[in-house]
Amino acid sequence: MAVNTAGVSSLGVKLGYAVEATKGEKPSAFTWLERCNSIGGITLDTEQIDASALEDEISRYVAGRQDTGGTWEVVFNICDEVVEQLETMISDYSGLADGKKMWFEVWSPYLAEAFYVVAQPPKHIPMPEFSQNELQTVTMTFTVEEYKGMSTAIEPTAA
Repeated sequence: MAVNTAGVSSLGVKLGYAVEATKGEKPSAFTWLERCNSIGGITLDTEQIDASALEDEISRYVAGRQDTGGTWEVVFNICDEVVEQLETMISDYSGLADGKKMWFEVWSPYLAEAFYVVAQPPKHIPMPEFSQNELQTVTMTFTVEEYKGMSTAIEPTAA
């Protein structure tokens, strides 16, 4: 099968979050976190397990578990409206009960599936760095609980 698309643009990508309605199930609607400047990738590094025996002249390895690195960085253009959205997300997370989790979705208008991550947001909005003649941004570092991978896309909507 020949691939006819050269690739897809990041234009129109949205980051959304949602709290599970039912523990362990992907939410059916996501709230759009607007003014996202960049979304860090999640690398699934596979650990190696040494499976060598004493008689082996060359080491042998088998794949171990995968590691997401534990953190995920997302950068936002900072303004009063974004601060309000981030504070709402942090509040929604702090109000979780019954073992429910917070999901994040990276949605693209060019893909049928989106990327899903279960993660913990930071407890506070960090202070950004300020420099001359630069856009003010804030980097939020999330703790990855589970990388869910790709699944049917649900476009995030404004709160």
